Amino acid sequence: MDDTRLNKALFLDRDGTINVDKGYIYKPEDFVFLDGIVNAIKKYSQSGYLIIVITNQSGIARGYYTEYDLLALHEYIDALLLKENARIDKWYYCPHHPEAGIGLYRVDCNCRKPKTGLIEQAIAEFDIDVSQSLLVGDSPRDLECGEKMGIRSLYIDEFLTQFWHSIDVTK
Repeated sequence: MDDTRLNKALFLDRDGTINVDKGYIYKPEDFVFLDGIVNAIKKYSQSGYLIIVITNQSGIARGYYTEYDLLALHEYIDALLLKENARIDKWYYCPHHPEAGIGLYRVDCNCRKPKTGLIEQAIAEFDIDVSQSLLVGDSPRDLECGEKMGIRSLYIDEFLTQFWHSIDVTK
């Protein structure tokens, strides 16, 4: 395979990584960006990284909100990012839960982190080189998911600290 055509990606968890985790966020009025993440998304995108979100959304499985509610929130986030000249290239989410799920959402699936199904989908869709990519999350299951795929993985606090130390403030 010709590695020159592979893409690099910044994989981000959502709740606790992109936004303040207030538990089962699905309403725009409850959404608040984590300090520094918008600038990090923008800089990584400008540096040639695809920005890909991989998020467990068991609130759907539990009946707290619908997939439509989730997609509407992601459109809202996309609009906020666009105002800051930043973007998410693709949102991947798992609506399932193996025990707490209701109806069709009660599934022990391959897409619920720490399993790797969401990342596998992204790699296939975007020709991603995992050795050039980075995964950022706020929980051990996020990092375990990335590490299983051979992706360098960091907790959000460590990522933002490294990000801010790497910025040249004289530019």
